[in-house]
Amino acid sequence: MHHLPIFDATNSIPANICIRCRGTKFLCGKPVCPVLVKYYASEQSRNMVSKNELDGLSPPGIFVGRYGYPKVHIGPFLAPEMPDASILDAPERWVGKGIEEIAKMRFQLVRGKYAVDVHGNSDRIFSMVQEIALSREPAELEIRFRHPPRTFIAMDDNVQPFGFSGVIERISAQTGKFDSRLEKAYQDNENSASEAIFEAYSNGAPISSIQRAFSAGCFGRERERRMVPTRWSITAVDDTVGRHLLEMNKSNPVLDTFRIYRYTALDNRWIVLMMPTPWRYELIEAWFPNTTWNPFGTQISMISSHEFFQGRREYAEIGGCYYAARLAVNELFSRERIQAGTVILREAHPGYIMPVGVWNVREHVRQALKQKPLELETIDDCIAEISRYMDIPISRWIAQSSILRDYLNQRRLTDFTGEYI
Repeated sequence: MHHLPIFDATNSIPANICIRCRGTKFLCGKPVCPVLVKYYASEQSRNMVSKNELDGLSPPGIFVGRYGYPKVHIGPFLAPEMPDASILDAPERWVGKGIEEIAKMRFQLVRGKYAVDVHGNSDRIFSMVQEIALSREPAELEIRFRHPPRTFIAMDDNVQPFGFSGVIERISAQTGKFDSRLEKAYQDNENSASEAIFEAYSNGAPISSIQRAFSAGCFGRERERRMVPTRWSITAVDDTVGRHLLEMNKSNPVLDTFRIYRYTALDNRWIVLMMPTPWRYELIEAWFPNTTWNPFGTQISMISSHEFFQGRREYAEIGGCYYAARLAVNELFSRERIQAGTVILREAHPGYIMPVGVWNVREHVRQALKQKPLELETIDDCIAEISRYMDIPISRWIAQSSILRDYLNQRRLTDFTGEYI
């Protein structure tokens, strides 16, 4: 089960704070009002969604809901006014952008909703959504909604934010050519979905494109294909690709030194520590007060998940971020033909005012691992470096960490032989 360090509803902000503040006094303690971030971005689209009929481009992008599964709402994203719609559903291209810019982009998207059974591949709109998911370039759409699309404030740690949504009454689409990397996996209906996912990845398809096609039910053996809620598909693809890479990397030589990678983005501070041990892995997150998942606390809230060489069977307590970061680490190991014990530390500071999706973890850990690492000789050197870069005392990181405590406290054969066996 996914346990996030969210606030206790009994300690929520009093109902009259926002109306007294109105985004000017910052009574909630945030440096930027999260309500206004979405309001201003949505205001850009107000003239686009005041009517029942819209035409425009899909990035391409789709969304598959989860409520009522296996009967869910599916539909495409549509951008009524956007010269380059392709960037709106391509988080790999968002590195370096601020939260306000990401919000402004995403809230231009209008989500169409259409009720189906996830196995309903004979339905015309079901098939159209699959075609959009497989498209190489933005698809031209015309949608008539039952009512003008509406918006609401929603926060989700897994899925990229989006703006308005409405029930589809009629839709037409011109999709153009399919992405050949996704189309190949789609046409091969004898492979499992897991094999199709890794085949598309190996052929160079972006993770976000693979997640979209998997969510649309485009992969797997023909009789087993079904749509997968977007929230589930994101983590499923990160986990599937990461596990494939990890199994190959476990036969690689062990890293022969300590490494530290550092990165900062969206007021998140990252440390990736690699140790000269066989595979083990941990992600530790620290949420400062007045951040998304610690909005009303007075103390820093920390959460972690880990695995040793044999892996783990239970879903990570920390959620989808765990699998996104594990994928990024194993991509580096695959490139360098190494393996190592890895601990990732994340400090989420108050500037992180709203969740933007698990891509934030995957892409920013990827970026961290593109930096030149510090190569250090001892764990004490690493501890000193972490202490210089992170605000939280190293003692709290160690107390939260199963991997670091194991490394610091357990004696091994390597203490005597100097080799890993």
